[in-house]
Amino acid sequence: MSVEQLIQQYAPKPHQFDEMLYNHSIREPYTKLVQTVQETSIENLQLKDKLASELFMNQGITFTVYSDDAGIERIFPFDILPRIITAAEWAHVEKGIQQRLKALNLFLKDIYHEQQILKDNIIPAELIATCPHYLREAAGIKVPHDIYVHISGIDLIRGEDGTFYILEDNLRTPSGVSYMLENREVTKRLFPELLAQANVRMVNNYPLLLHNNLNALSPRAISNPTVVLLTPGIYNSAYYEHTFLARQMGIQLVEGRDLLIQNHKVYMKTTSGLQQVDVIYRRIDDEYMDPMLFRPDSILGIPGIMSAYRKGTVALANAFGNGVADDKAVYAYVPHMIKYYLNEEPILPNVPTYQMSNEEERRHVFENMHRMVVKRTNQSGGYGMLMGNKANDEEFQKFKDEINKHPREFIAQPIIQLSTVPCFINGTLQPRHVDLRPYALCGPDGVQIVPGGLTRVALREGSLVVNSSQGGGSKDTWVVD
Repeated sequence: MSVEQLIQQYAPKPHQFDEMLYNHSIREPYTKLVQTVQETSIENLQLKDKLASELFMNQGITFTVYSDDAGIERIFPFDILPRIITAAEWAHVEKGIQQRLKALNLFLKDIYHEQQILKDNIIPAELIATCPHYLREAAGIKVPHDIYVHISGIDLIRGEDGTFYILEDNLRTPSGVSYMLENREVTKRLFPELLAQANVRMVNNYPLLLHNNLNALSPRAISNPTVVLLTPGIYNSAYYEHTFLARQMGIQLVEGRDLLIQNHKVYMKTTSGLQQVDVIYRRIDDEYMDPMLFRPDSILGIPGIMSAYRKGTVALANAFGNGVADDKAVYAYVPHMIKYYLNEEPILPNVPTYQMSNEEERRHVFENMHRMVVKRTNQSGGYGMLMGNKANDEEFQKFKDEINKHPREFIAQPIIQLSTVPCFINGTLQPRHVDLRPYALCGPDGVQIVPGGLTRVALREGSLVVNSSQGGGSKDTWVVD
């Protein structure tokens, strides 16, 4: 079969938005890619596919699946064909994310100080009081520049009409940015000429932007503050990313046992003695950070870190207590936050969300469960989720029982057919569903977003679940001028 035939046989399903084909014609952003593919033999594409796997293996680009008996370390599946977004589409996404993060930062400042949004009944106070990630210990703490969300990965999807929707706000310890950067490096090896011809915006300045933002948080007015990346250790699923980012930024990668508190200041143990730490980019969740205050069984954190944080002698990115803003039940109120704090209409809409603690909405979901995705409000990675179009009666009943017992712990959303893009799978071009996770950095100078982000792919045919832990993979994401 020729590559020309491959493209002719590419057949997205009707009533789904395909990002390459529109009304059986190639969309303009994809013309250069299609031309390059047509000039390449299938054997050459297969060689590129094999080379990509070898590059990922040799670089040690892996992620961890704890539940897999066959071995927990896996190469991150990568599709060689890039996903392409136009400059106009990207400008819309960028403005929407910047608006959203401004509102979320204002919400976090408010919720840990005046709580005016609760007093004005914009958000039910009970919703915050019952949120397991609302951290009472963080109330009243002044954070540098009033920035709570320094690093975020906002998940977007495209619906049947091509509209971008916000699916999730990842504001605690978002992961995946190393895969975005490594995907681009691999693509440079596979399609060097095409990358240059297509005017693709660069992403490789992300570590520099991140390092500059972390430096700007330093409580001490010194030219070269000490910044460290705090990791849970080698058994964490994102450990590869922790080592990658520390190396790219030229900062120390530390574990909790490498740090200690003296006189309400954080110090790092070094071969030449103790060195004061100014900024900690943490990849550990709140409850494990300070065993003196939260989980006493945690060996990952630093005993007494909360006292130093409260005194303002060390800055944390992201701030303590951010989880209250990316609780899936609170997510439904972000459009209200945008109107309340910014007096603006949301640029990027939410996916319609039903609160299971509302009796009327719960009844509607139970009657239409086969058309819903039901999610636990505080789980991620594709876990704790029911896809109504794939579930059986037993699974429906199990979730209904759980929801009736603990309605606050669940939300439901209508199943949206994510947009599809072409993937090179088993020597053929096949449409697969994708989402997009752009990475945004909030600093004193505003919100910076690297053009593109991580496109996650549901590699199983017909699947809408893109998480790597559920069999998903990724693509390089091109924003083209």
